[in-house]
Amino acid sequence: MHVSTAKPLSVIRRNEMALIKQKIVPHLWFDTEAKEAARFYCSVFPDSKILSITKLHDTPSGECDVVSFSLSGQFFMAISAGPLFKFNESISFIVNCDTQEEINYYWEQLSAVPEAEQCGWLKDQFGLSWQIVPSILDEMMQDEDPERVARITEAFLKMKKFDVVALHEAYNKK
Repeated sequence: MHVSTAKPLSVIRRNEMALIKQKIVPHLWFDTEAKEAARFYCSVFPDSKILSITKLHDTPSGECDVVSFSLSGQFFMAISAGPLFKFNESISFIVNCDTQEEINYYWEQLSAVPEAEQCGWLKDQFGLSWQIVPSILDEMMQDEDPERVARITEAFLKMKKFDVVALHEAYNKK
């Protein structure tokens, strides 16, 4: 197998990948879109960048691009290695949002399959599932009052994109 490295979109230090201390790094398998997806995700999330793009030659899948990138400080890898695997809803990435405006922003940027939208879940143009969730939801769901938890659950099960005001209303209803 022959390996060559393409110049990344942004300037990186030579040993930047060696500095990654994240023990678990999600690795995403794309048909041919690893570079396109990484570039798109880096345009959506703040503090994000492509770290490296490496082209592998003579693999069982032919030529493959391997992309290392970070999204808001979370490291990822992606590979374009053919249509052997497809994303499905059993894996998703949660994006915790502090405001409705933040929820709206990520929803507008990422949602590409309206029929897949439900309970804060969406699917992007590459088929990857995301959960765009208000940060306060975890605290609400761990409330010791089972009636509050039931009301909040009933409210969000009816939603596609989360509505923070409606969630607060359901949570605080007497």
